[in-house]
Amino acid sequence: MKLLQSPIRFVKGVGPKRAAQLESIGLKTVEDLLYHLPFRYEDRRQIKKIRDAVPGCHESFVGTLINLQKKYVPRRRSQLLSGHLRDDTAIISLIWYRAPTYLIEGLSKGQRLLVHGKVEAGRGVLHQIAHPEFEVLEPDGDQELQKILPVYLRPGGLSLSLMRKWIGHALAEYGSLIPSYLPPPTMKRQGLISLTQALAQLHQPDAQTDPSALNDGSSAAHRSILFDELFYLQLGLGLRKKSRSTSEGAILTRQSKDLAAAMEGLLPFTLTRAQIRVLGEIYKDMESSRAMQRLMQGDVGSGKTMVAWFASLRAIENGYQAVWMAPTELLAEQHYRSVNRFSNALGINAALLTASQPAKERKSILDRIGRGEIQLIVGTHALIQEGVQIPQMGLGVVDEQHRFGVLQRLSLQRLTSPGFASAPAARQPHMLLMSATPIPRSLAMVLYGDMEVSFLDEMPPGRVPVKTKVYREHERKAVYQLVVNELRKGHQAFVVYPLVEASEQLQQVRDATQMAEKMRQSVFKDFGVALVHGRMAAAERDEVMRRFRDGEMGVLVATTVIEVGIDIPNATVMVVEHAERFGLSQLHQLRGRVGRGNAPGYCLLVNRAPRNAVAEQRLRVMEQEHDGFKIAEADLSLRGPGEFLGTRQSGLGDFRLVNLARDAQLLIEARKEAHAWLADDPELRSGEAAVMREILLHRWGQRLELGAVG
Repeated sequence: MKLLQSPIRFVKGVGPKRAAQLESIGLKTVEDLLYHLPFRYEDRRQIKKIRDAVPGCHESFVGTLINLQKKYVPRRRSQLLSGHLRDDTAIISLIWYRAPTYLIEGLSKGQRLLVHGKVEAGRGVLHQIAHPEFEVLEPDGDQELQKILPVYLRPGGLSLSLMRKWIGHALAEYGSLIPSYLPPPTMKRQGLISLTQALAQLHQPDAQTDPSALNDGSSAAHRSILFDELFYLQLGLGLRKKSRSTSEGAILTRQSKDLAAAMEGLLPFTLTRAQIRVLGEIYKDMESSRAMQRLMQGDVGSGKTMVAWFASLRAIENGYQAVWMAPTELLAEQHYRSVNRFSNALGINAALLTASQPAKERKSILDRIGRGEIQLIVGTHALIQEGVQIPQMGLGVVDEQHRFGVLQRLSLQRLTSPGFASAPAARQPHMLLMSATPIPRSLAMVLYGDMEVSFLDEMPPGRVPVKTKVYREHERKAVYQLVVNELRKGHQAFVVYPLVEASEQLQQVRDATQMAEKMRQSVFKDFGVALVHGRMAAAERDEVMRRFRDGEMGVLVATTVIEVGIDIPNATVMVVEHAERFGLSQLHQLRGRVGRGNAPGYCLLVNRAPRNAVAEQRLRVMEQEHDGFKIAEADLSLRGPGEFLGTRQSGLGDFRLVNLARDAQLLIEARKEAHAWLADDPELRSGEAAVMREILLHRWGQRLELGAVG
């Protein structure tokens, strides 16, 4: 397996310069390249004549480039490249807006090309293809035409033929080294083939393969690779859960100094039945000798923060410290503000710890934490930096847990150290993970197989659902009018776009950067417009958000970076542009950013797609449904664009290939098979399991902390 970890530059023909380009899209090792599967397949067995081109269809043609023109477009600050492709029947126009340099330099008149793309009705009698996939054919390239050929995601400047060649070399030299083992009965029951066979079939399909099965990911080769990844994940989670059952936690019982009772007296409301039920589940865990590992799932506004606060009080009244970790400084500050008024009233010392604090202030806080003087610590990643020790940590709370990897959460657990004699006996701290990203219950129980799961499935009384409506592009005037009306009342609005900047691949999709500038000069010029997106430095992003929170501007134009964890009670309108490009759960998260104050909230979903029945069905769900768990179920069943639950949200580091929305049923099957194996061989000690242990450690060992397996 070590050879598979060889740097990608050692693949025949790659070298250091090309390796740097490949690394820019995450391909660093030979194994990465082997698992870099095609996202589409071209069926060259059905190359059409240009005269038979059908507008609206994705089609392939072979012809000669008879002319090529480039033109600089000042407004776009980019080159426009156009040309004509001719075969023995007709001519078709080719056009590239914002053509990159490598493309301009790589094409020339007289070349023989294979092009693939969506045919559009062009000007006059000619059809055209905008931004076609293309390949320059060698003079003797006819033998390549009657094949099914893979199309790969690749860095700018690298041709498809190079990618195919390198992956072919990697398969030939390293393909047989891919670790592949599943119990034979499992392979038979599930209809699987070996990974070596599967990768060969996907990278170099033969002419008899069904291209539709390749393109929709339903081939036996796809299923085999996905199942293998999920089986070993479930095997690792099962072993991890077993090892946790032996780790001792601090026993936290109700004390005579009952902080929870005092806290209830401070609340201007009563806890919901769901909050009381989930707290009961948490208290039961805390009172046992086994360290708690619990995920609390609840919709935006369901009261997760208050449940975490009551759990923290249980740790504090037992003489321990409670630590909360949030993904951004803004969210950490928000949590600190929300509980600090209660901590002061209860005589609890609390502190905020972030990376932007002055060194002197940070050192003072760390010294007080180390001496046990501070009982509640709220912070960001700064908590798990070198030099931080929290000797009496009895509870760790991780908010928006999908923003953190497993290793970061483990780092939080390791902050304890028996630093002084008065500390309670060192034990594993209890861990409470929180997520406002609703996951269908069935999937959550499987995905988080190594921990317990609690559901906050009830909203506090009196919370009015945000009014949600879908608009078409021609109704934009009504959208802006509603926003302006709210701004004139002194409220604020979010306008969310799917892209940070304009994309040459997505010409019709508006972007946040350009639209923010247009809004400053037109419709919202009297109200102040700010821009925030994920490419900004975290400190700059947080500063813009603070200014918006403090009311310095009325409109915040953003990408989905605002999806999680900010509380702006004065914001009453959420406009989502190109709503058809977002997943339902993501739209639900965005909707949860408004209507958090006393005024009613509005969510305006602008559908800019051409008439599309599936997109419209998905968006109607948002109009009619406000329960996050029901929306998650609909998101899963409709399998629309946008990740329902992707790599980052799994909290388990990168899946290579699995898409949990698409592969949910396969995940359940893999869990059954993995658990059946562990029932017979709970520690993977049989001779047959030796290779499984090796593969498990290779795939998930570090991410699931499985160093002790076997």
